[in-house]
Amino acid sequence: MAREVPGLEPMGRFIVPKSVERTLTNGLTVIALRRSSVPLVEVRLRVPFGSAKLSHPHVARTGMLAQTLFSGTPTMSTVDIAAELQVVGGALSAGVDPDRLLVSGNALVSGLDRMLGILGEVLTDATYPADEVATERDRLADRIQVAQTQPAHLARAALLKRRYGKHPYAAPTPRVPQVRAVTASRLRELHAERVHPHGAALVIVGDISPQKAMDAAERALSTWDGGGKEVVQPPAPDVVPGPLLLVDRPGSVQSSIRLILPAVDREHPDYAALQLANLVFGGYFSSRWVENIREDKGYTYSPHSAIEHSQVGSVLLLATDVATAVTGPALVETLYELGRMATTPPKEAELEQARQYALGTLQLGLSTQSGLASLASTYAGFGLRLDYLVGHAARLAAVTRDQVAAAAATYLAPAKVLAVVLGDADRMGDSLARLGPVERTTVDEGTTV
Repeated sequence: MAREVPGLEPMGRFIVPKSVERTLTNGLTVIALRRSSVPLVEVRLRVPFGSAKLSHPHVARTGMLAQTLFSGTPTMSTVDIAAELQVVGGALSAGVDPDRLLVSGNALVSGLDRMLGILGEVLTDATYPADEVATERDRLADRIQVAQTQPAHLARAALLKRRYGKHPYAAPTPRVPQVRAVTASRLRELHAERVHPHGAALVIVGDISPQKAMDAAERALSTWDGGGKEVVQPPAPDVVPGPLLLVDRPGSVQSSIRLILPAVDREHPDYAALQLANLVFGGYFSSRWVENIREDKGYTYSPHSAIEHSQVGSVLLLATDVATAVTGPALVETLYELGRMATTPPKEAELEQARQYALGTLQLGLSTQSGLASLASTYAGFGLRLDYLVGHAARLAAVTRDQVAAAAATYLAPAKVLAVVLGDADRMGDSLARLGPVERTTVDEGTTV
């Protein structure tokens, strides 16, 4: 006997942990929050690392810098650093994208001082030993070569090139020849130029006293050099619709469909309504797009749409992979669902389910030390603090059906789509051409800037 599905429970009051903030004399902002669930501490250091122009050598060097940041100092080798961190149950790692260098780490609470001390020594005196650089250079080159065989990587590269043209965002992945050309001396120069505290933010979250955590950060990082080179990124170009870009990958059994639409940043008055409109369309499993091309027609396993934010703009990204034979029909249904969103207000039940999902996701993001640290770091990079979430939750709760419909009409109209499809062009080109103008290119031409 079928049971009635219980209704959704009302969301409780949205509360974010209180943070304490201090700006050190060298310009570093330190944000500390107490979360005492486990005796651990999480750190996130976000350093601005954008580029003023598209430069493949720069992308290669930044990738290598992140790989080798913890490869040695005047007093510690890479093995020594790892051993010291293990003593306090910790780890530190670095990653980079077109906006920032991000150092992530964790340790036992009792090891916070030691972890920050190691971080401070690396930030001020990283040596980039030639042998370590050579080893990591080969590893990064190998990973890039593997990535260049993966449809998801190739499709995103083609989409970014189509979207950004000659903007630095168009090339987030370095080229192998440029990686192999990176030297230890050039990494030391780049570190001196760009790894500095002005505009950087350190977030510390854990079973700690926020004031004591900030004192520990000041002891370890106040001597980090405040000089260096500050770079202002150029504004991103507008999302300009045009012919569908068909990137030929002969023999591919699947097609990768990627679409971009314009979006707005987190502080825009339309953001809450757009977030809910996107959820109703394709932003979670119970969305219209998933129901159509996965549940009803079986074209794909995991279609998904999401708003992506960067320092110079925001976009709505749609992504799905389908069998080559149904590429045309899947794209038709995708455009149909966008058109339906842009012209037909969501049902009240659809909207409320999406609203509850959005509010619940906010709560989940704050439920762990790691999630809290990552959220606080991300928002700090955009000049926001966690109290932004209180206002955003209130806006999500208050958005009306008419406001969501208006946002969908403004941002989800199919006429605004910029589309890229990667796959076997000979097997699907005719079906796509029936839908509108198609510009055909090869993988090399379509993914290399």
